[in-house]
Amino acid sequence: MNIELPHLYTPRAYQLPAWRAMDQKKRALLVWHRRCGKDKLCFNKLISRAAETPANYAYYFPTAVLGRKALWRNVDVKNGMRVIDHIPEALLASKPNETDMFIRLVNGSTIQIMGTDNLDVVGGNYHGVVFSEYQNQNPLAWDLTRPILAENGGWAWFNGTPRGENHLFELLQCNQDNPSWFTQVLSVNDTNAITQADIDEEIRSGMKPSLVSQEFHCNFSAPNENAIYGPLMSDALAQQRIGAFPIDGRSPVHTFWDLGGPKNTVVWYGQRLPYGVFRWVDCDYGLNVTTLAQRVAHMNAKGYTWGKHFLPHDANQTQRSHSTFAADLQAAGMTNIVVVPPIDSVWTGINYVAELMPSFEFRVPACEIGVKGLKGYESAPDSSSGVVKNTPLHTWASHVADAVRTMAEADRHGLVPSIDVARSRTGTQQLPRARGVPSCRPW
Repeated sequence: MNIELPHLYTPRAYQLPAWRAMDQKKRALLVWHRRCGKDKLCFNKLISRAAETPANYAYYFPTAVLGRKALWRNVDVKNGMRVIDHIPEALLASKPNETDMFIRLVNGSTIQIMGTDNLDVVGGNYHGVVFSEYQNQNPLAWDLTRPILAENGGWAWFNGTPRGENHLFELLQCNQDNPSWFTQVLSVNDTNAITQADIDEEIRSGMKPSLVSQEFHCNFSAPNENAIYGPLMSDALAQQRIGAFPIDGRSPVHTFWDLGGPKNTVVWYGQRLPYGVFRWVDCDYGLNVTTLAQRVAHMNAKGYTWGKHFLPHDANQTQRSHSTFAADLQAAGMTNIVVVPPIDSVWTGINYVAELMPSFEFRVPACEIGVKGLKGYESAPDSSSGVVKNTPLHTWASHVADAVRTMAEADRHGLVPSIDVARSRTGTQQLPRARGVPSCRPW
């Protein structure tokens, strides 16, 4: 059987260096401007590799919903083809599974489109993976994937458009001179895929210059207009409140949770210190545990002196086991558990966090994933209710931010203990939390 690949697809001239490099190197990073054809190129090359080598392959998006929209159901207006129609029918072993976005080829290879917001689907035995829109993905997904590729000799390709100096920027900085990687940054000036007249029209229509710089000129320095805590985290960095801080052995460590699947549960560890400081000393996300007993053992192995463990209000909801998460955590050996009462809205909690943010210190590298999550927490316009308003996006970063919100809501309820009397007698004092911080509510 003769099958010609790529099927009904020809790479554009500016895409050819990347197309060829993907056959020569096991790692590729494409930082390309918006509407540059990143996913169509990556998916067509993935088809060729899957046809050549029988194995399992994954195509990751920030969320499965985005994968369905941007690739699985995406139709090219120029030819009416869906992206997945670039797989010749003769290459398909069966009809693609619409529910799971799963494809099986006649040679036994499988291809599946998934979202890294759910870490429980990440880390399978894949020989090749694509990380699409990596700037919006959970960076832990790559950390969970790379040992598998190291063992089986597989490959990984990343594509994206800048969204501030986040993990996409760090990946580029780390590997742009690495001979094992192909890295490329393409702006509209390099491709001419979008004309200056088109960009001028976007500006006249209301597109902010900073967004033009980010989306069309691949400027990592452009501020992320949608980042809820972006300016506050920039202040923390500028004020040297993100750094190699010690753990204060005289203060207990409290934990603050956001609940999800085993790998998607986030636990922040923090200490209240004198002079109004709250120091975040550790952050768990993506743990390879399956039971609460394992999680508690992992936590106890850190050797911290425990204060209280603050859970969000849904920890009191009855589960399928007819128990609650709070009760199960206590049964696993954790004591001093506090379930934080609900508040009126997510934005109220976000603004509680904003008020406290000037008092926060972040200990890195232990809190590195948490810092990235707070930087990446975004909102976007939502008109589903008939009224346009900004809504916090439910992504990997929202798990991180929600666990910090658990702390702020607990603090507002007066549940987080102040520093003890013995410490106050040493001459230190606790200043009131910073006030007058601009609201994060973006309307």
